[in-house]
Amino acid sequence: MSLPRRLLLGAALGTPFVARAQAEWPQRPVRWVVAFAAGGAADTAARSAAAKAQEIIGQSIVIENRTGGNAVIAAQAVLQSPPDGYSFLVDAANQLTNPLLMRDLGFDYRTAFAPVTQIASFPQVIAVKHDFPAKTIAEFIAMAKAAPNTISYGTPPAAGMAHLAGELFQRLAGIRLVHAPYRGGADAARDIAAGVLDAVLITTSSIRPPVQAGRARVLAVTSPQRTAAFPDVPTLAESGFPGYDMNDWNGLFASSAVPQAIVLKMSAAVAEACRDPATRARMDPLGAEMVGSTPEGFATWMEAQRPVVARVVRDAGITLG
Repeated sequence: MSLPRRLLLGAALGTPFVARAQAEWPQRPVRWVVAFAAGGAADTAARSAAAKAQEIIGQSIVIENRTGGNAVIAAQAVLQSPPDGYSFLVDAANQLTNPLLMRDLGFDYRTAFAPVTQIASFPQVIAVKHDFPAKTIAEFIAMAKAAPNTISYGTPPAAGMAHLAGELFQRLAGIRLVHAPYRGGADAARDIAAGVLDAVLITTSSIRPPVQAGRARVLAVTSPQRTAAFPDVPTLAESGFPGYDMNDWNGLFASSAVPQAIVLKMSAAVAEACRDPATRARMDPLGAEMVGSTPEGFATWMEAQRPVVARVVRDAGITLG
């Protein structure tokens, strides 16, 4: 008998069937729908955590990248799946920003999704193409002030944490850049490597390939402390913008209808994966900070982030257009 049918019988015949299905979870591969392109920071951290978490739960975790629609396509894919604990969403700041920026979503993020765990936090960087004249962030700002709206910079995606970080940086620095949104960090990294963009604001993990190939240079990082990935690169906080702190992040979400027992099991597995030395060894060189919070801790953190994000969106006039 298939699990969905057993759950239907459980609803009809009583809770023991449902309880048994929850206790036996998982009995088949679990799907993580990643709202971002393969190769970016969110995808890389999710795959690393999933590789260990699947050992812990005893079933494969299949990564499915569903980009587009400002992460709404991935969100809808999970919400349209049975709430049986076999489909989860890997998302990020879109959970906070989309309600501020999009109408007629068809669902309410706060009630439709249950936070499972924050997977990782990602320091971000401001980087330029290899032949860009500015060698420091001060020189970059000076060039931008001298020629407003001529320097292009890419972020993944529109209204994501990188975009918010870029808008806040422009407002504090008194400059105006030309924004180019991308589906994922890897896409923006490829374009700066090709010289299509002047600059990018992406994570340390996404920028590493073009930097290692000599096709890009990092000018500053957005975290409050310097990152081990680029220890010689100054932070924006120490470059004239005290208190600047705009890390990116990603997390795992379930449909709010998924049984709490399953949410707790998945959260515990991912938390253990995030503590795993091998997982950290893969992610530390990229500058990713693995988190693995509890559902309650993740939900509390997100609630604290909502007013911060709303203020940046409002003050910077960020739109998806």
